Amino acid sequence: MLDQVLTVFRVVPDYDLDLMSPDQTLPSLTARILEAIGHQVMNTVRPDMVIVQGDTTTTMAAALAAFYHKVPVGHVEAGLRTGDLQQPFPEEMNRVLTSRLASVHFAPTARAAANLAAEGTDPSRIHITGNTGIDAVIYVRDSLASGTLPSAAWPQLDPRRRLIVVTSHRRESFGAPFTGSMRAIARIAARGDVDVVYPVHRNPNVLAPAHEILGNCPNVHLLEPLSYVPFVDLMRRCAFLITDSGGVQEEAPSLGKPVLVLREKTERPEAVDAGTVKLVGTSEERIVTEASRLLDDPEEYLRMTRVHNPYGDGHASARIADAMTSYFNNLTQQLEPLT
Repeated sequence: MLDQVLTVFRVVPDYDLDLMSPDQTLPSLTARILEAIGHQVMNTVRPDMVIVQGDTTTTMAAALAAFYHKVPVGHVEAGLRTGDLQQPFPEEMNRVLTSRLASVHFAPTARAAANLAAEGTDPSRIHITGNTGIDAVIYVRDSLASGTLPSAAWPQLDPRRRLIVVTSHRRESFGAPFTGSMRAIARIAARGDVDVVYPVHRNPNVLAPAHEILGNCPNVHLLEPLSYVPFVDLMRRCAFLITDSGGVQEEAPSLGKPVLVLREKTERPEAVDAGTVKLVGTSEERIVTEASRLLDDPEEYLRMTRVHNPYGDGHASARIADAMTSYFNNLTQQLEPLT
């Protein structure tokens, strides 16, 4: 799933740790990441800094591996918090631990920066940069619009129907919450005036119930996971999205698309405050009610389609590079009196 993203942005890895295994556990994955990065990469490359992004187990374990090797860590997408270690799980704890290990923090928003400062992080080490995910989605959006990147063909979609894009894969939703949200999707599709496209995550806890509940529903199109460019193409075509993805909560407002979030809490409250994102949880009735409101109430739909993105303007990467340069320049100045 990562390879196709690297291809779009012409990134060629120097190391492929090949860590994933079917139905893996968090402890075994964490141990494999620590071992692989510590022995295969850190001892060979001997980096001056390790940059980690986001809140995955890879992020936390890579930061810990760098700490063990006394290498400073820069954390991209730093400072996001829900305040509940169980939501999202294990991402909230991954974020908290990574912040404790990081030497420099690249916060996407002022609120994220304030979270770090409230936890005792040195303000001089916090930089508000926006999020690199917005850099990426704006680049692809503009490339699709100009024809630099080709648009995908979607022959299964009826242009007379409104398009709803669904993604759902969060670990804390496995079981009854996920089943409830899938039943809600089936009821929304049964209206007959929408097409629902759901690229289904390959995790068996997602794949099996999604196909069981939605597999025979008219107007529901269950797809293999999409590469990045076709997914951005779908987002820009759709009426709105139903998702539990943190990244989609950031990306969709750049395209003027409302988002219904299948979670009770979010570490990205800025878009909720802006009115482009709404938390609906995994209650079947609530999901159906809020989706129907967007489909049937033009004023509510227009209110949520304001193009406003608090997560960045497409220049986060340049700000991060500048902040890294400043970090090393300051470090050099501190060491000069000693030499």
